[in-house]
Amino acid sequence: MRAIDLFAGAGGFSLGAKMAGVDVVWAANHWPDAVTTHQKAFPGVEHACEDLHRVDWSMVPHHDLLLASPCCQGHSRGRGKDKPHHDAARSTAWAVIDAVEMHLPDAIIVENVIEFLDWRLYLNWRAALMTLGYSVCETIADAADSGVPQHRHRVFVCATRCRTLKEPLDLPKRMHRPAISFLRDIPAKTPIKNLCLKTRNRAAKGRHDHGDRFLLPYYSSCKGGRTIHAPIGTITTRDRYGLVEGDKMRMLTVDEYRDAMGFPATYPLPDNRKLAIHLLGNSVPPALACDVISALVSFIQN
Repeated sequence: MRAIDLFAGAGGFSLGAKMAGVDVVWAANHWPDAVTTHQKAFPGVEHACEDLHRVDWSMVPHHDLLLASPCCQGHSRGRGKDKPHHDAARSTAWAVIDAVEMHLPDAIIVENVIEFLDWRLYLNWRAALMTLGYSVCETIADAADSGVPQHRHRVFVCATRCRTLKEPLDLPKRMHRPAISFLRDIPAKTPIKNLCLKTRNRAAKGRHDHGDRFLLPYYSSCKGGRTIHAPIGTITTRDRYGLVEGDKMRMLTVDEYRDAMGFPATYPLPDNRKLAIHLLGNSVPPALACDVISALVSFIQN
């Protein structure tokens, strides 16, 4: 089976496809840094670096499966209430319809935040797929259930032409891996007492709830810490997790973020820390992608 990957980012969806035995033949993104990263990981794939609203879809290789992760920022709660919810970030999903209309692949998987389903044009977007002859069904999944040491709830909108898809995919439920499984033995050096009052208060509550070693999230609604004996919370594009050890703390390393997303240790990432974390936070965990793709391929082939 051949696939294309739209909004391919760092390549989590593509890696999941490879793990599922699917050959990704074309990948595209508008962001040069993302395309460069994807090229290093998948040198044999044809790449396009351009706005997907302007792609000549007739030039894209034949494929059986279309994978896409349209921009989620226009839907995510993390964007904040003061940001517009009808801007260009949301319109990226229509590029999927353009591609599908041209190629009519056997199957489609579109990944996004769960709030994608609340988009006021979602039913219209979904209806466009149905007009093109697809049955459509949504599957909501947590990456932790695929063995990724991270709670990351996402919706996978799946569509098929050859068989009628009536129910969410039946995905495996694997044992959850705790955050401690990817934490390195690196000493924390920043004294908690040197941090701002709000952070000190949150650290104090985290210590009360979880002991002397725990995760301290920044840029979130979390008022305390998170235990290291359960999957970490959602990895985002921001460097937001610190590890507290006694009266000191440190930020997680890029390697730890990479492991929390489920990418292999050999996976190429930019040397720039901020860029690497941004790319990881925008990715689909490969193991979760593999489970979803495997389940859909099994459905359409059996």
